[in-house]
Formats: sequence, structure tokens, C-alpha cells
Amino acid sequence: MAQHYMNIFIAADHAGFNLKEYLKKESGSEMTDLGTDSPESCDYPVFAQKLSGYVLGCEGSRGILICLTGTGMTIAANRYKGIRAALCFNEKMAELSRRHNDSNVIVFGSAIVSKETALNCLRIFLRTEFEGGRHSRRLELTDKGG
Repeated sequence: MAQHYMNIFIAADHAGFNLKEYLKKESGSEMTDLGTDSPESCDYPVFAQKLSGYVLGCEGSRGILICLTGTGMTIAANRYKGIRAALCFNEKMAELSRRHNDSNVIVFGSAIVSKETALNCLRIFLRTEFEGGRHSRRLELTDKGG
């Protein structure tokens, strides 16, 4: 399947800085880097909020967030209505997060996944389409809070 153009935003805290730089270089996709710009200590919620705003403001866009375990970024990003951030450890999680959950943000833990696994997951995340159908109904129920 040919990948159509989409805006891709990427952000990380200090623990995700090196993986962020690797994914930007190796993914083959053009990305807007929202920081951090160094491995100096910083606060992950700032970057989750910034990226969420960009993803929500640009229809059809996707985001990538990275911190040490991925948990903090996932929690922070999912606080914003319309963000569906999925913490992915392997390729199957990345695929199903798109097919079944229409996730628009993929999250990695730099201490959890290898660079190669993260790159493979990212490529799958960017090319996989949402299936819709029964999954649309489930997302509607989730958006309503149950």
C-alpha cells in the first residue's frame, strides 16, 4: 500500500532523545521535531501536551512520543480529547493499535524497545489504516466514557 502524505510530529523527553534522533534519521519519513533538543533532564508532560496540540490541530496527522518507559507519555497524551496514544512494544501492537483503535500517536519506551523494533513499529504504524466497522462503534463508546 502506498503511503499517502501526512504530517508527522515527533517529541521526546531527555530519556527518549537518542531514539527520537534515530527514528528521524532512519524512518524515511519527513517529521516535525517538537523537542527536546538535548539529553538534558526535562519534563515529559510538556512534550506530550505540545505534540497533542499539533496532532489535534492538523487533521489526519500522526504523532510519535518517546520517554524512558513510554508510560508517562502515554498517560499524559491520552488526557487530551481526540488523542489515542498507544504504547507499543512490538510490531503486532503497532499494527493493531491502528487497525482496531485508530491510534494517532505511537509511544515508545527507550529503555524497553530496541531502536530496530521501534523503527519497524513506526513504519507499520504509518502505513496501517483503521478498519472501521465494529471498531468504530467501540471508539464511539470509549469517547463517551464507557
